Amino acid sequence: MPAYHSQLFNSTQVVGNTAILPFKTSFRGPAPQCAAADMDIIDESLYYFKANVFFRTYEIKSESDRLLIYITLYITECLKKLQRCSNKSQGQNEMYTLAISRFDIPGDHGFPLNSVYGKPESPTDADFLRTYLTQLRQEVGLRVCEKVFGEDGKPSKWWLCFSKKKFMDKSLSGPGQ
Repeated sequence: MPAYHSQLFNSTQVVGNTAILPFKTSFRGPAPQCAAADMDIIDESLYYFKANVFFRTYEIKSESDRLLIYITLYITECLKKLQRCSNKSQGQNEMYTLAISRFDIPGDHGFPLNSVYGKPESPTDADFLRTYLTQLRQEVGLRVCEKVFGEDGKPSKWWLCFSKKKFMDKSLSGPGQ
């Protein structure tokens, strides 16, 4: 069975070889907004996460797939942090801290998938990509927290059981973190 790929191709901009897709967010940043009723790349990543996380290889079919890979890896990082949280407000604080903490972007020495991601062409593009990914990480963290803690406020074991899985045998955090 093949992995699920992104169905979103409405990218107006590409930085490196990663699509800059619109998504619904309340956080400030450079991301284009999409309509509230439309499925965005974050919704798609959360929907396919539980199936895609089991794959060791992933064939990239479009620039949107690179963003899907990044979000999938980031969801795993979020689940690792949320595993230690006992309630939703503590989880939201952890997600915000994780989102704004320093992270490597494609082209940086510590980025785990430099072989499949292109380096931004200029420092301006690199800054844009970093702010876009920061905004994306904030929104992903918020939505993952909503999924994990749900309406009853208790952690969902059906989401947290995926915290130990490594999509493509990769992790956005360094070893031992």
